[in-house]
This record gives sequence, C-alpha cells and structure tokens, in this order.
Amino acid sequence: MLAVIELGGNQFIVQKGDIIEVKKQDIEVGKILSVEALLVSDIEGKDTKVGTPLVEGSKVECKVLDQKKGEKVRVFKMKSKKRFKRNKGFRPSITQLEIMSIS
Repeated sequence: MLAVIELGGNQFIVQKGDIIEVKKQDIEVGKILSVEALLVSDIEGKDTKVGTPLVEGSKVECKVLDQKKGEKVRVFKMKSKKRFKRNKGFRPSITQLEIMSIS
C-alpha cells in the first residue's frame, strides 16, 4: 500500500517500513503518531482512493524514532556595489518517523 500524507506543511509518499524526516513535531521519542491520508493506493495504482481533502477511515501510523537537528542551511545576502554582505546559518529541528502501518 502507498499513501500520501501531510505533515509540517509538506506532503510525503510513504510505504510501510519507510523512514522519513519531517519538520519538528511535539511528540516524545517512541510514541505513535496517527495521521489521516490524502491518497491511498496499492503498489500498481489500480485501486486508488483520493480524499477531499482526506480519505475517510484511512489511518497511517508512524513511530517517532528521533528528535534531532538537520544539516546547516546557509543564508547569504549581498548587494552589489554597496559593500553589503551578510552570512547567517541555522540548523532546523527535525523529527524522524518510521511508517508502521497503512490502513
């Protein structure tokens, strides 16, 4: 089974056993997160259910594996001929999830 879920403002195509990284979710490590799917399909794409906006009765269960920081993102600004340069960076907080089941 395939499912399209939305977490943190982004959409992900997931299967059972996949590990995904999403924007920080306020859930403890080891807990189960339950999400409704936007689209549910089989592997071949023959039996597809599309929600408006969610598929009723669908359920994707995710286990929280880790809360960590992502790779550094550089933000560089420059204005030509004005001697203005600014270099900043940050590391976004990330939640790592494992897909347990799709129904």
